[in-house]
Amino acid sequence: CSHKGLVIAILTRNEHCPPHAHAGTDKWEARFEFSFWHNSVRLWDVVPAQNQPTAAVLEDLRLAIKMPTHLRRAREIWWSSSQTVCLVNQLWDVQADEIVSAKDRRPEATVIESARFDPAAYKTVLHLAGQTGSLEILL
Repeated sequence: CSHKGLVIAILTRNEHCPPHAHAGTDKWEARFEFSFWHNSVRLWDVVPAQNQPTAAVLEDLRLAIKMPTHLRRAREIWWSSSQTVCLVNQLWDVQADEIVSAKDRRPEATVIESARFDPAAYKTVLHLAGQTGSLEILL
């Protein structure tokens, strides 16, 4: 999509985790990270740093990507092109209902063995180590 004349894109070739959107001009490019387990969007980086736009421009772009219709479309495109939600082998804290880093390992955290996105139901399905059923996250 575009926002105030700036293109926001999910690239579909040679992309890598984490899921992210690109936005910018011919002078700078910003990447915004999004997730398949929560609805936040965060600024990842801007290159080159010396051409970085104002904080207000970056925040405006972040909020545009976070809009439910835009975030949904970003997830759909990412999943369609990459077939990953970038959560496999991460840890899920069953009690806190959140991803935790390996360095902050908690006793209640379980390895995510597989993860997929269901665009029709707009949910993420996780299969946790040692669990027979799946965990569904409605987005």
